Amino acid sequence: QLQLVESGGGLVQPGGSLRLSCAASGFSLDYRAIYWFRQAPGKEREGVSCISTGDTSTYYADSVKGRFTIVRDNNKNTVDLQMNNLKPEDTAVYYCAHESYCSSGRLLTPTFGSWGQGTQVTVAS
Repeated sequence: QLQLVESGGGLVQPGGSLRLSCAASGFSLDYRAIYWFRQAPGKEREGVSCISTGDTSTYYADSVKGRFTIVRDNNKNTVDLQMNNLKPEDTAVYYCAHESYCSSGRLLTPTFGSWGQGTQVTVAS
Protein backbone atom coordinates (compact mmCIF):
# COMPACT_ATOMS: atom_id res chain seq x y z
CA GLN A 1 0.00 0.00 0.00
CA LEU A 2 1.32 3.39 -0.95
CA GLN A 3 2.25 5.35 2.14
CA LEU A 4 2.52 9.11 2.00
CA VAL A 5 4.37 11.32 4.44
CA GLU A 6 3.71 15.01 4.90
CA SER A 7 6.31 17.53 6.03
CA GLY A 8 7.14 21.21 6.00
CA GLY A 9 4.65 22.61 8.46
CA GLY A 10 5.46 25.15 11.12
CA LEU A 11 4.60 28.44 12.72
CA VAL A 12 4.44 31.45 10.44
CA GLN A 13 3.15 34.99 10.75
CA PRO A 14 0.17 36.18 8.74
CA GLY A 15 1.29 37.06 5.25
CA GLY A 16 4.13 34.59 5.39
CA SER A 17 4.84 31.50 3.30
CA LEU A 18 5.38 27.79 3.81
CA ARG A 19 6.04 24.93 1.45
CA LEU A 20 4.62 21.55 2.35
CA SER A 21 5.81 18.31 0.84
CA CYS A 22 4.04 15.01 0.29
CA ALA A 23 6.52 12.21 -0.20
CA ALA A 24 6.39 8.52 -0.98
CA SER A 25 9.07 5.89 -0.87
CA GLY A 26 9.37 2.99 -3.25
CA PHE A 27 6.69 4.33 -5.56
CA SER A 28 6.63 7.12 -8.11
CA LEU A 29 4.01 9.73 -7.39
CA ASP A 30 3.89 10.41 -11.14
CA TYR A 31 1.30 7.65 -11.43
CA ARG A 32 -1.14 9.06 -8.91
CA ALA A 33 -3.22 12.16 -8.55
CA ILE A 34 -2.31 13.79 -5.26
CA TYR A 35 -4.64 15.69 -2.97
CA TRP A 36 -4.01 18.04 -0.10
CA PHE A 37 -6.59 18.29 2.66
CA ARG A 38 -6.58 20.13 5.94
CA GLN A 39 -8.39 19.89 9.24
CA ALA A 40 -8.65 22.70 11.71
CA PRO A 41 -9.54 22.07 15.36
CA GLY A 42 -13.23 21.41 15.73
CA LYS A 43 -13.83 21.41 11.99
CA GLU A 44 -14.28 18.78 9.35
CA ARG A 45 -11.49 17.85 7.00
CA GLU A 46 -11.66 19.94 3.85
CA GLY A 47 -10.07 19.69 0.44
CA VAL A 48 -7.39 22.22 -0.43
CA SER A 49 -5.97 21.21 -3.79
CA CYS A 50 -5.23 18.36 -6.14
CA ILE A 51 -3.02 17.68 -9.12
CA SER A 52 -3.65 15.07 -11.79
CA THR A 53 -1.24 12.58 -13.24
CA GLY A 54 0.71 14.28 -15.98
CA ASP A 55 0.00 17.60 -14.27
CA THR A 56 -2.75 18.30 -16.77
CA SER A 57 -5.24 19.47 -14.16
CA THR A 58 -5.12 21.22 -10.85
CA TYR A 59 -7.95 22.31 -8.60
CA TYR A 60 -8.06 24.57 -5.59
CA ALA A 61 -10.55 25.35 -2.91
CA ASP A 62 -11.92 28.87 -3.31
CA SER A 63 -10.42 29.84 0.02
CA VAL A 64 -6.86 29.27 -1.23
CA LYS A 65 -7.05 30.23 -4.90
CA GLY A 66 -4.39 32.71 -5.86
CA ARG A 67 -2.39 31.99 -2.70
CA PHE A 68 -1.57 28.27 -2.87
CA THR A 69 0.11 26.38 -5.70
CA ILE A 70 0.40 22.63 -6.03
CA VAL A 71 3.40 21.31 -7.94
CA ARG A 72 5.22 18.06 -8.54
CA ASP A 73 8.94 17.81 -7.92
CA ASN A 74 9.91 14.78 -9.96
CA ASN A 75 13.50 14.92 -8.78
CA LYS A 76 12.43 14.52 -5.17
CA ASN A 77 9.35 12.37 -5.90
CA THR A 78 7.17 14.79 -3.99
CA VAL A 79 4.08 16.86 -4.53
CA ASP A 80 4.49 20.20 -2.84
CA LEU A 81 1.99 22.77 -1.71
CA GLN A 82 3.44 26.26 -1.88
CA MET A 83 1.42 28.45 0.45
CA ASN A 84 1.79 32.21 0.23
CA ASN A 85 0.06 35.08 1.97
CA LEU A 86 -0.99 32.78 4.77
CA LYS A 87 -3.90 33.75 6.97
CA PRO A 88 -4.83 32.66 10.49
CA GLU A 89 -7.74 30.68 9.03
CA ASP A 90 -5.21 28.50 7.20
CA THR A 91 -4.17 27.07 10.54
CA ALA A 92 -4.77 23.34 10.41
CA VAL A 93 -3.16 19.95 10.12
CA TYR A 94 -2.46 19.33 6.45
CA TYR A 95 -2.68 15.87 4.94
CA CYS A 96 -2.00 14.45 1.52
CA ALA A 97 -3.74 11.54 -0.15
CA HIS A 98 -3.62 9.78 -3.49
CA GLU A 99 -6.26 8.88 -5.99
CA SER A 100 -6.43 7.79 -9.61
CA TYR A 101 -7.84 11.14 -10.73
CA CYS A 102 -8.02 14.77 -9.67
CA SER A 103 -11.36 16.54 -9.68
CA SER A 104 -13.03 19.39 -7.91
CA GLY A 105 -15.78 17.03 -6.82
CA ARG A 106 -13.34 14.66 -5.18
CA LEU A 107 -11.92 17.57 -3.22
CA LEU A 108 -15.29 17.80 -1.53
CA THR A 109 -15.25 14.19 -0.34
CA PRO A 110 -12.33 13.47 1.99
CA THR A 111 -13.16 9.77 2.22
CA PHE A 112 -9.83 8.10 1.74
CA GLY A 113 -8.87 4.76 3.16
CA SER A 114 -6.00 5.95 5.28
CA TRP A 115 -4.25 9.13 6.27
CA GLY A 116 -0.73 9.94 7.28
CA GLN A 117 0.21 11.81 10.41
CA GLY A 118 -0.17 15.17 8.71
CA THR A 119 1.87 18.30 9.25
CA GLN A 120 0.78 21.16 11.47
CA VAL A 121 0.54 24.66 10.01
CA THR A 122 -0.02 27.48 12.44
CA VAL A 123 -0.48 31.04 11.24
CA ALA A 124 -0.29 33.48 14.10
CA SER A 125 1.44 36.65 15.13
